[in-house]
Amino acid sequence: MPGMPPPLGEFEQLVLIALVRLGDDAYGATVRREIEARARRQVAISAVYTTLERLEQKGLVRSWIGDPTPQRGGRRRKHFALLPLGARALKAAYASFTAMTAGVERRLKAL
Repeated sequence: MPGMPPPLGEFEQLVLIALVRLGDDAYGATVRREIEARARRQVAISAVYTTLERLEQKGLVRSWIGDPTPQRGGRRRKHFALLPLGARALKAAYASFTAMTAGVERRLKAL
């Protein structure tokens, strides 16, 4: 079906959630830090950029090169933002996850 969002892998979901949280400050290094801080998992920067590139190829995110950082010799950063198809894919993944986990907390406490 046209316009249907593709299914997302776990790491793709984490990257898209990081983009939502970071807003205009979303670039490779900040995405990595956000995932490491919130998901408590070590992430290679190459994995972040590979995933961002794949998500861009799928039409879920867009990228642009920002202005140089204010430091002398500052580098330009490649920023990323969620596109509407990416938002739909993330919403679908979130809905599936919450549906599957409804009521599980009570059972997990009993284990």
